Amino acid sequence: MKRILKFEKNDCAPCTMVSQYLNQKGIHYETINPFDQPETAVKYKVHSVPTVIVLEKEEEIQRIIGFKPEELSALTAI
Repeated sequence: MKRILKFEKNDCAPCTMVSQYLNQKGIHYETINPFDQPETAVKYKVHSVPTVIVLEKEEEIQRIIGFKPEELSALTAI
């Protein structure tokens, strides 16, 4: 089973755009604020927001950094 993790900051415009895009497409994801959960950000080596990570069996299979609709559109197949 695949999991989608979205790392974001509350006052980040691109983060909001990613959330809106994923919500419009009906894609379920978990939101993580790396400033509130730094240990999780370190675990997944997140250095900037927004970052979307797709995991399968807890192994990373895709990473999208920033608001990139062309890459995010591939998530609809998940």
